[in-house]
Amino acid sequence: MTPFSYARAGDVAEAVRMGNAPGAAYLGGGTNLVDLLRETVAQPERLVDVSALSDAITETEGGGLLIGAGVRNTALAAHPAVRDRYPMLSRAILAGASAQIRNMATVGGNVMQRTRCTYFYDTDGSRCNKRAPGSGCDARGGFTRIHAVLGASEACVATHPSDMCVALAALDAVVHVERDGATRTVAFGDFHRLPGERPDLDTVLEPGELITAVELPALPIAAQSTYRKVRDRASYAFALISVAAALEMDGERVADVRVAFGGVAHKPWRATQIEEALRGAVLTDDAIQEAAGREFAGAQPLRDNAFKPALATRTLVAVLNALKTGETA
Repeated sequence: MTPFSYARAGDVAEAVRMGNAPGAAYLGGGTNLVDLLRETVAQPERLVDVSALSDAITETEGGGLLIGAGVRNTALAAHPAVRDRYPMLSRAILAGASAQIRNMATVGGNVMQRTRCTYFYDTDGSRCNKRAPGSGCDARGGFTRIHAVLGASEACVATHPSDMCVALAALDAVVHVERDGATRTVAFGDFHRLPGERPDLDTVLEPGELITAVELPALPIAAQSTYRKVRDRASYAFALISVAAALEMDGERVADVRVAFGGVAHKPWRATQIEEALRGAVLTDDAIQEAAGREFAGAQPLRDNAFKPALATRTLVAVLNALKTGETA
């Protein structure tokens, strides 16, 4: 056990002040960080408990929702406004983990969780650039069934593990951040990074910055949305492929569409090429497959995950057809 100190923040200002100390890390529900501590992947000198901060869900003036970073996943998934106006988010959270984990996990912690790559966790036997920059990536020559096919680099092929974040990417969520009395917002699509040469940097957060809330914009199309997760077993497991999608039809043509994938990249993957190809098009299986072909044209599958583009395409066809007919329950 690596020794560390623990402090519980009374408010956001105190949390930011303590979080700016060298070697400090923020602790939410602990469902990911405690795992990292046990495996000695993370070795902070001080934990700053922020789990009791900003735990409200409120309406915004623009008709959206402001979700405090301390809101538990269970509470968010069950909130009436989320279930009615953003069903893909509720379904993504419910698909994401066991009930016990959802009861503990916070929104801010979910956004910040790190990859579940086996080689990242294997501190004794594997090289990992995300864990130890410059050491190499044993995943590339190893078992790669769950790894990335889009946006990867020579340095890292890990995937982002969150289901909730896939829905947030499709919904154009905004992350609220505070540090030293200054606040800023980051578009969700820009919050997580692709690995490049620095896979150890998961997000664009600066040291000491604290997520205080996630904002959902007013988005009428989101009421016609859903989330589907494909995994190796129906019980608690990470996605091989997941799809968050929203659809608005104008007769037989697509008036608007939102699509994001999980399980394919180092970050939740917003499928902008699919969206552009389908807007204004007649929604047919062929049209969806052609649009998906554009999105995955640059895919670089590894030895064990070449099935992912085809699986993602089939899943997207099923999801969009279900949204078209209203059979998403």
